[in-house]
Amino acid sequence: MEVIFLAVGLAMDCFAVAVASGYAIKALKMRHAFTIAAFFGAFQAIMPIVGWLVGRSLSTWLMAVNHWIAFGLLTGIGAKMIYEAFGITRLEKEPNRMNLSMLLLLSVATSIDALAVGLSLSILRTPIAAPALIIGFVTFILSFAGIYIGQHMGRHFENKLEALGGLILIGIGIKILIDHLMQ
Repeated sequence: MEVIFLAVGLAMDCFAVAVASGYAIKALKMRHAFTIAAFFGAFQAIMPIVGWLVGRSLSTWLMAVNHWIAFGLLTGIGAKMIYEAFGITRLEKEPNRMNLSMLLLLSVATSIDALAVGLSLSILRTPIAAPALIIGFVTFILSFAGIYIGQHMGRHFENKLEALGGLILIGIGIKILIDHLMQ
C-alpha cells in the first residue's frame, strides 16, 4: 500500500502537467493522451531505477543514516512540490506545442523526484522492480486521465493535486523516520 501512495504522490507532477496539456491541446486525440501518458509513465518508472542503482553503489557508506536521508529526500521533494503547486507557471500558454523535445523535457522535469525516491529506496534496501513498475503504471493511468480532465475542467484543480502529492511524500518520509526511531 505504501508503494501505491508513493506512486500517487510522484504522479501528481505528471498529472498536473497532463491536466494543463489537456487544457492546451485544442484538437485532442486519443494518440496525444496515450503518447503523453506513455512518456510520463516510462520516465517515472526508469528514474527510480537509476536512483536505486546509484544508491546501491553507495549503500554501505549510507546505511548508518539511511532513515534520515530517506526522510530528508522525501520531505524535501514533498515541500518542493507544495511550493511549486502555488508558484509555478506551466507551459500551457502555447497550445499544440507538445512536440517530442517538449515531451522529453517535461518527462525528465517531472521525474527528477522519482530519481530521488529511487535513491531513498536503495538506502532502505527495498527491491526496485515492483515499485518502479507500480510508479510507472500509476503515472500512466493518472496522466492519461489528466489529459481528459484538463480538456473538460481546465486549470481548476492542477495546483491542489500537486500540493496533495507533496503532502503524501512528506507523510511517507515521516513514517519512515518514525518506524526507524521506534525500533
